Amino acid sequence: MVGGLEADVVNFSLAPDMDKLVKADIVDANWDQTPTKGILTNSIVVFAVRKGNPKNIKTWDDLTKPGIQVITPNPFTSGGARWNVMAAYGAQLKQGKTPDQAIEYLKALFKNVSVQDDSARKALQTFTGGKGDVLLSYENDAIYAQQKGQAIDYVIPDQTILIEMPAAVTKTAKDPAAAKAFFDYLYTTEGQRIFADNGYRPVIKGVAKPGEFKDPATLFTIDDLGGWTKVAKDFFDPDTGTMAGIEKGIGVSTTK
Repeated sequence: MVGGLEADVVNFSLAPDMDKLVKADIVDANWDQTPTKGILTNSIVVFAVRKGNPKNIKTWDDLTKPGIQVITPNPFTSGGARWNVMAAYGAQLKQGKTPDQAIEYLKALFKNVSVQDDSARKALQTFTGGKGDVLLSYENDAIYAQQKGQAIDYVIPDQTILIEMPAAVTKTAKDPAAAKAFFDYLYTTEGQRIFADNGYRPVIKGVAKPGEFKDPATLFTIDDLGGWTKVAKDFFDPDTGTMAGIEKGIGVSTTK
């Protein structure tokens, strides 16, 4: 692997992470040429809130109100944070705002962010530990916290993004046949049901139970916003990206 760790099957939060392995000749360039376009599981960005939602947080506008403490990871260290940013930005566009207005929203949002951990899971730990009023979160992380007995609820905003998490077999697998067999199992009804039981939205039709996952009024994808290649350059370039300017403006690092 690029970071020195060995792996037979990889599963990431972002497609660009897979592209890095393609460039390193660890994953085949055709990894996304599958019936699910290389995606293993889906999720959405939600608002995790305190039990009973005492601050009555329901909309994106609520996150920018005075006194509301928002928790989200640093988008320069966390893939989950990038999904959060693009969910917030895209939601503004879906509400009829201009791109400039959507960027102004991001500025207002991040002024209310009190902690930026380096990963989504650490951000969840910070929130369940008592910090903040609302956590921008993967739906599956919020479900995971509830399954572990944490006193939280979660709100699905009217506009949110579909989180698509890719997977692939590596070229460096020690036992390619076994790796492929395991990979194929992940896409079976049984394999996808295990994911669903842990809060992930299955990519195989018929696996999710009726009403198991609620749909937002407006669900959009990263492709609706130009795709990851464009988004990574426009928003997350550590020197020139939109988020670099916002983070530097509030004194937060843009380096990994």
